[in-house]
Amino acid sequence: VQLQASGGGLVQAGGSLRLSCTASGTIFRDTQMGWYRQPPGKQREFVANIRSGGTTNYANSIKDRFTISRDNAKKMLYLEMNNLKPEDTGVYYCKFTRESDWSQYSWGQGTQVTVSS
Repeated sequence: VQLQASGGGLVQAGGSLRLSCTASGTIFRDTQMGWYRQPPGKQREFVANIRSGGTTNYANSIKDRFTISRDNAKKMLYLEMNNLKPEDTGVYYCKFTRESDWSQYSWGQGTQVTVSS
């Protein structure tokens, strides 16, 4: 599976962005989809994921501000980000993982999100 993340950009604090992740190749029904980010000078961290059954999980730092969703028919993953803060700045990556075999996963190339104060 190849993943392409897009939708990043420069936004003022309080603004919104919508990230998209487009997948090509075979997407199995048991695919969990997720977003991670890497702030400047820090390690990559979990943001949110959505399981094949639709259950969502969010990092505490973005809960109630970000919404993850997926469109299986279009092989798309989304991240709606509202009330953005400067600490949300970073490179955002999408990741698809087989729930039946966690060793099978793919990463997208990342999209830059910069939030100015």
